[in-house]
Order: sequence, then structure tokens, then C-alpha cells
Amino acid sequence: MEMQITKHKLKDEHQKKALNAWRSANYIGSVICGTGFGKSRVGVLAVANTLSSSDNQHRALVLVPTTQLQEQFKEEFKKWGKADLLDSIDVLCYQSAYKLVDEHYSIVVCDEVHLGLSPEYRKFFENNTYDRLLCMTATLPEEDEYRAILVNLAPTVYSLTLDECVDLGLVAPYNIICRPISLDEEEQKQYKMYHNRFRHWSRLLGFDAFGSAQSIMANKATASAEDKKAATMFFNAIRARKSVVDRASSKIIGLQKIVVENLDTQILVFSNSNTFTDELCSAVSDRAVSYHSSKSAKQRKDALQRFNDGDADIICSTKALNQGFDVPDASVGVICGLTSKSLPMIQRVGRLLRYQKDKVGKVYILYVKDSQEEKWLNKAVIGLKNIHWEE
Repeated sequence: MEMQITKHKLKDEHQKKALNAWRSANYIGSVICGTGFGKSRVGVLAVANTLSSSDNQHRALVLVPTTQLQEQFKEEFKKWGKADLLDSIDVLCYQSAYKLVDEHYSIVVCDEVHLGLSPEYRKFFENNTYDRLLCMTATLPEEDEYRAILVNLAPTVYSLTLDECVDLGLVAPYNIICRPISLDEEEQKQYKMYHNRFRHWSRLLGFDAFGSAQSIMANKATASAEDKKAATMFFNAIRARKSVVDRASSKIIGLQKIVVENLDTQILVFSNSNTFTDELCSAVSDRAVSYHSSKSAKQRKDALQRFNDGDADIICSTKALNQGFDVPDASVGVICGLTSKSLPMIQRVGRLLRYQKDKVGKVYILYVKDSQEEKWLNKAVIGLKNIHWEE
């Protein structure tokens, strides 16, 4: 108990450091800290500080990416004794807030801000005003365009990587086990076919095929029919090749083995498509539930309830649980679908690292050996520690 109190004090200390750094930057800036740092509490305290120093006509806005986080952030205000402020706070999703025009807020807090930087969602910042802006995410966006936008909008004022949070004891330590799997004969044929198409269209597009294809698609009105065809077929080949490795049948077998290796443990499973998420769920146990965007709100709520109550040991998700989902009792994760980006990896690992005494998170990553997926994995784990590659 004494150790846990010490950890809470340490986390509180770093959250206050983040707030002080934001104040020193004239209340405009980004807090970039690993999952488990407690960024939501930093947002709550920033709003509370702002509204307590303003008159009753001033309002706050909290922007979040999903309706689940919308409700969760409201609960955060209640959790930290600030429920009385909710009448003065709008909590909106990015997909509705960008439609606002000529609104003014004393403070805007952007949670998971990397998801609110698309050209459409940026309209909120162009069409409305605010006195204070606090942006929060686990790591800077990897896309150069989005990174530059965030730096211009709200420069980083405080940052801690996931591993720095681990070293400080703010979150539980972890181990990542990269486990190779193979495609079956039919999947190998499909992958080879799509990979050959990818190479063909890459050669036609030139040295920077991806950049050329992006530029063509962004300027369709002036691009030639040949260029548009090359760009379209190039991206179709990428998607088709990725679909083969995303849904490799060996991943189902691999997940079943991991479940057997980790009996009596709550497990989070991630894939890249809702269909495959359901397939994984069906394959592992009748005590598994699936949670993704194709499920109704009631189905998602029931799935979380079963998992939290212990009626289900395994919850399978696509992207819906990447952020804002706390599972203190779960210590095992399985990633069955990859991209080259490190942010989804950090978010998924972070789901398992909420601090508990003696807890160590274990994350299995199933990847297709000698495929593009292996290259994505090597990119996604750059900077993370405790990576173990199985043969």
C-alpha cells in the first residue's frame, strides 16, 4: 500500500510539472506523455483552474475522438471532484466540433489530438477562438504535415515517452514478444500476386512511388488518366497485400496457443478489421467478447461490462480500444494486425500498463515472417525497450 501511495504522489508531481510548463508557455501548448501518465487528469485540472479564475459566462470545451471517450471524460470530472463544473463544459467529438463557427471558449482541451488534425477537423481552430489551448497525446504524429501543424498550433511544453514513464514507475513495466507466423499455400500465392502488382505500379510511378501516388490523388483534376490509373492500382495493391497478412489464418492458431499459455488471465486482442476481430473472438473461447465500431452502442456496453465483471476473459477489438480504455487487471495483450506507425503500438501496449504492484505487462505480436508486415513491425517498435524476437 505504501508503494502505491508513493507512485500516486510521483504521478501527481509529474502531472503538476506538466501543468506548470503549460502555464509558463502562456497557456498554449501540448503535453506529450505515454499512455498511463494521467493526461486526462491534467486536462481536468487545466479546465478547473481556468473556470475558477473566470466569470460564470466563460465556458470550456473538451474535444475527444469517440463517444466512449466523451462519456469517460465527463466521468473524469466527477472522479476528481469537479462535477460542479460540468454545466460550464462542452465535451464534443472532433467529428461534430469542426462544424462550430464563431464560438469562443476560455479553454479548449484536445484529447488524443493526433486524431483531430485532419484538414476537415482543423476547421474548428480556423473558425473559432479560445484563450487557452491544451493538446494531449501519447507521442507526436509521425506524418510530417500533422507534426508541423501540431507544433504550430500548440508547441510541446512537456513530454515523457512510454519508457520514461516505466522508468519513473508511473506505469507498469512490460515485455514485447514478437512471434513469427507463416502464410498457408493459398495465402502465399495471393501475397505474391499482390506484391508483384505493387512492384509493377511502383516502377511506373518512379523513385518515390508512394509520394508520387499521393500527389496524383491529391491533384486528380490536373493529373493524366494514365497517372490516375497508376496511383489507384498502386494503392489497391497495397491494400490487397495488407489484407492477406492482416487476416492470415495462422494468426488464429497463434492466438489460440497464446490463450492456452496464459490461462486465468484477462487478455486484450487487437486486429485491423472488424470482420477478423469477430473471427478471432469466435476462435478462442465462449468467454470472449468483441468490441468494434460495427457493434451497436448496447453491444459495446455489454461487452465491456462482461469483461470488467470477469464474465469474459478475452476482449477482441479493432481500433475502438486503442485509447481511453483502462483495464488494470489485464496484463496480456495480443496484436494480430500491424501498421508501420509507432503511435497505435504505444497506445495498444499502454492499455496493459496501468500501475499495479508487481504487475508486468506482456504483449505478443503475431506477424507474417518475410513479408511487408515484418518491415512494418520493425518500424513500429523503434524506440521501445524489452523487445524479444522469437524464431
